[in-house]
Amino acid sequence: MKYDIKDINLVTKGRGRIEWARQNMPVLALIEERFSKEKPLKGVRLAACLHVTTETANLARTLKAGGAEVALCASNPLSTQDDVAAAVVKDLKIPVFAIKGEDNKTYYQHIKAVLDFEPNITMDDGADLVSIIHKEGKLNPLGGTEETTTGVIRLRAMEKDGVLNYPIIAVNDAQTKHLFDNRYGTGQSTLDGIIRATNRLIAGLNVVVCGYGWCGKGVAMRAQGLGAKVIVVEVDPLRALEGNMDGYQVMPINDAAKIGDIFITLTGDINVIRQEHFLKMKDGAIVANSGHFNVEIDIEGLKKISKARRMIRDFTEEYKLNNGKNIYLLGEGRLINLAAAEGHPAQVMDMSFANQALSAEYIVKNHKKLERKVYKVPDDIDKKIAEIKLKSMGIKIDTLTVEQKKYLASWQEGT
Repeated sequence: MKYDIKDINLVTKGRGRIEWARQNMPVLALIEERFSKEKPLKGVRLAACLHVTTETANLARTLKAGGAEVALCASNPLSTQDDVAAAVVKDLKIPVFAIKGEDNKTYYQHIKAVLDFEPNITMDDGADLVSIIHKEGKLNPLGGTEETTTGVIRLRAMEKDGVLNYPIIAVNDAQTKHLFDNRYGTGQSTLDGIIRATNRLIAGLNVVVCGYGWCGKGVAMRAQGLGAKVIVVEVDPLRALEGNMDGYQVMPINDAAKIGDIFITLTGDINVIRQEHFLKMKDGAIVANSGHFNVEIDIEGLKKISKARRMIRDFTEEYKLNNGKNIYLLGEGRLINLAAAEGHPAQVMDMSFANQALSAEYIVKNHKKLERKVYKVPDDIDKKIAEIKLKSMGIKIDTLTVEQKKYLASWQEGT
């Protein structure tokens, strides 16, 4: 069911928060200005399955300014900001199919509702739109984009198996996305969500970070900055080595389970923390997830070894284990930075969503040349976003001289 506006105060609140985010999204604002004049997305029907936040509202506004007919649904049942959804419907006249706390059945009904618009372009955060399109086989979009590491993994697996039916641009892999959004955005917002849910002091605690990709690096960095003793859990030897040289303890989850105070999963894989680990944890251990899907923590396994559970705070559920210990699960094991907080700050989403907008434009202009593959964001788009971002921050950099360019282009030593 499309978002129903019942409370004008909700709209007003959402409107103000969207405007606040826009003040910190100068790159997207410049794209919106150009899109308003050129209308590169005119006639395009675009279905977006993204977290319904203030930053997403500004992306939707930019896409509409470019001429697109946009329909929006949530990419996570707990990430929707209801005031933002209301304001998008009221002010932008864009249909939003999302409400915070929707059950699993409603979540997928909403995804199918945006697909009823028969989109030419899909914009995904976790590849759910792509997945359903392929299962039903009714639509044949020109192309799509994907925002997350998890989604890109799914899509590359589909390409490898030869079942991907239309081209996808991996926005997540743009340097102006994963180097900043994944690291600084996830790092700050994950700790923000944990603190809001628990009101715990991070300083002095053993914080176990499961997964040392760009998101894990960001969380480890921010936890250490708050005074935590960080432990990294990895399966990749190179990342484990990197974690060690970054100054963290590195050990298997089986060992970390005994000493951790807060556990955070960011791997994109299933059942990273399991029954045997819960049983070894300290009384009062806190477990949270910041990976896209709520599969990284074995919640069903946790239930099986628990004799009681209760909500003790908003987004904090106490599980009383059969051995008498208490384990605290945050945000139902879903993205804690969006379940209990507001997600990434606008400053980093500015670059991520600039990539989304420009990738949609690229698909419209180049779809006839694209194959059924997962593509990287073109380097010129990536670099242009970085240049605009630097300019908006008042930062200037050097440029190569003609002599320097010639030297770098030469293979002869000293020429």
